Amino acid sequence: MLEHNETTYSEAALQDYKMGIGRMHERMPDLIHQYNAFTEACFSEGELTKKEKQLIALGISIATQDEYCIIYHTKGCIDQKASDKEVLEVVGIAAAFAGGAAMSQGVTLVQECLQDLGSTQHPQ
Repeated sequence: MLEHNETTYSEAALQDYKMGIGRMHERMPDLIHQYNAFTEACFSEGELTKKEKQLIALGISIATQDEYCIIYHTKGCIDQKASDKEVLEVVGIAAAFAGGAAMSQGVTLVQECLQDLGSTQHPQ
């Protein structure tokens, strides 16, 4: 069991991404500003809820094998109150499209993220 002040793999990966974006922003502020504005618009409430958009993004992340996005969007699903079953159903859908590689990400990384990043529904 992790001590309260220890960082999980998932938390460390999110921090790495944030630091990387920060370094990129120092070099290319206009590009990062435009990228952030675009993604903020994409993930704002519309005909699809924010939760639905995070679930879709997670499925795409799993299918494309993008580890940072898998972690980021699993956290987004948790933040938008998606249930573990909803998240794991997305794993199945991604696996239906992307095969065994997507399933392996889902049964390992996604479930680790659910535990690491604060899902209250995972079994102990």
